[in-house]
Amino acid sequence: MFEVLFALLPMVILVIAMGICKWPGDKSSLLTLVITVTLVTFAFGIPTREIGFTLINSTARACITILSVIWMAVFSYNILLDSGKIEVLKDQLATISTDRSVQVLLITWGFGGLLEGMAGYGTSVAIPAAILVTLGFRPLFAVLVSLIANSEPTTFGAVGIAETVLMEETGCPLPELCKATIQQLYPFIFLIPITLAILADRRRQALLKNILLGTLVGGVSFLAQYATAVYLGPEMPAILGSICSIIIIIAWSRWTEKSDIIPTKHSPRQIYQAWSVYGLIIFFILLAIPFNFRATSLLLFAGAFIGGRIQGVTTSRQFTLLGQTLVQIRSTIIMVIALVGISALMEISGMVQLLADTLTSISGKYYAFWSPLVGEIGTFITGSGTSANILFGKLQAGIAANMDIDPSWLAAANTTGTTAGKIISPQSIAIAASAYQLQGQEGEILKQAFPYALVYGIILGIIVFIG
Repeated sequence: MFEVLFALLPMVILVIAMGICKWPGDKSSLLTLVITVTLVTFAFGIPTREIGFTLINSTARACITILSVIWMAVFSYNILLDSGKIEVLKDQLATISTDRSVQVLLITWGFGGLLEGMAGYGTSVAIPAAILVTLGFRPLFAVLVSLIANSEPTTFGAVGIAETVLMEETGCPLPELCKATIQQLYPFIFLIPITLAILADRRRQALLKNILLGTLVGGVSFLAQYATAVYLGPEMPAILGSICSIIIIIAWSRWTEKSDIIPTKHSPRQIYQAWSVYGLIIFFILLAIPFNFRATSLLLFAGAFIGGRIQGVTTSRQFTLLGQTLVQIRSTIIMVIALVGISALMEISGMVQLLADTLTSISGKYYAFWSPLVGEIGTFITGSGTSANILFGKLQAGIAANMDIDPSWLAAANTTGTTAGKIISPQSIAIAASAYQLQGQEGEILKQAFPYALVYGIILGIIVFIG
């Protein structure tokens, strides 16, 4: 009994520190790591030498596998900010259509999904919401639709790092994880665009048009994401799915609004320069797939560096930005290293297996329904699908083994659950609120977003249970 409580304590401490005490993620994770080391040493009898080796190994793994990708993903975005070309992208997107449904889908689902696939970590909520506000949408509405749109792409965000981490944590084959993930998410690839279109234009006479538009966008996005997830891997689904969505949304607007097209004020050269960073990153990732080259951070750096030169950012300035980006993500670095260390220590001490056995005996055959909720809670606490997979990925796979279920299915349920949690993540809400003078209205944002996260989680639980 006491061993189960001890095994549960690291999770409880992290929830209390971040969820109740409102400590930042880095401090909460460090405190939890110290407590975990103490528990592993005295309650589970793991030798100090083994703990030391485990922490060294987990730190190296965190830096090489996770943090290098995060660093380069944010660096690529900072190149766009520094060169000013992000404004060209914003302006180009804002002049494509005057239809509110098209604008919301294009900017939140299309461009926001692309940002999530490329960089993640708040950019995919902050930038789309900013564009919508400039187009005349209310800030609260802009934040809400950006949060909803940023849900499904999370699991393949930042060039698939969350899925890669899940593979590292669970040992499940990456192709099986990707396939299970996309199978669980496919209803939402349709439901979210339809919901966004209806929210943008609630007129009764626009209902059929919005359903058709959302279904068309969802269908194209699903085909692109399924094909890339199954045949190429986790790096490209969010990226190619978003690009295909952007193309079909633009085609729809050209077909339905021929007289309302607003001419762009930027030259083809400026547009080419603006898209060069993300275009080159996509090119290098696709080029590397046949060779099974998985050093994603190097591909991100190559695309960002060459694209930055095309945009006029000097080499010396780029290396300065590299250093500034490292400082910018310092709290993320601490948090990820601590969380990976906690996960590794819980694994070697038997905590994960003990919790898996306990949860299996309590919930029985109905656990599969609740499994996405674990990932949803993880993202709500940490603000990151990657961190939630580090925390609970092993646990889900262990429970699956106890229940004679394919571990890839429940591991995937963890990461698909994070997509629901992303809608109500306090970190995402805080980023949006601080950016649009909505400080003090975080509670109202959460209140409006919660029903969508709740319905999302229930539908997802049913899918996982019957699957």
